[in-house]
Amino acid sequence: MENSGGIQASLSGRYATALFDLAREEKAIDAVSESLKTLKAALAESAELRQLTNSPLVSRDQATKAVAAIASTLSLDPLISKFLGVLAQNRRLGQLGAVIRSYGQLAARHRGETTAEVTSARPLTAAQVEALQAKLKTQLGRDVAVDLTVDPSILGGLIVKIGSRQIDSSIRSKLNTLAIAMKG
Repeated sequence: MENSGGIQASLSGRYATALFDLAREEKAIDAVSESLKTLKAALAESAELRQLTNSPLVSRDQATKAVAAIASTLSLDPLISKFLGVLAQNRRLGQLGAVIRSYGQLAARHRGETTAEVTSARPLTAAQVEALQAKLKTQLGRDVAVDLTVDPSILGGLIVKIGSRQIDSSIRSKLNTLAIAMKG
């Protein structure tokens, strides 16, 4: 499989590529993707989990035991459980968010999709996500997988990133543009 240099060049990209290769060998790409979505949601909701992944004060053994318990509680794919153990032992849990993003890009490319990183002020409904995917598919001419992020600081609207292109229709950006225009 051809991977972009950008993904392979980063530390998180190398971990994501290794995980993707293992998932492909075990024919578990979709199961791993679902487990990573569950893990991403848990990271977004739990301050304790974010602290575990970023704290240098947690020992390797403590981190390994903690991620094993988390994987069991969240019913994650066995491959993800082992992978989290490797990240904990290598003291790379801080790379988890970037690994999840890179894996998503690899999986989307494998399915022939383009990945769009979408930031909204509030969580989007399933109907809104479907409408956005349909609009992006019309513009790009191919299927689009969306990686959703919520950032209340944009106030409203969306920020959509596809590769090096960015469409920023957030209220925050519009207010900043207006403020600059008013300064004259």
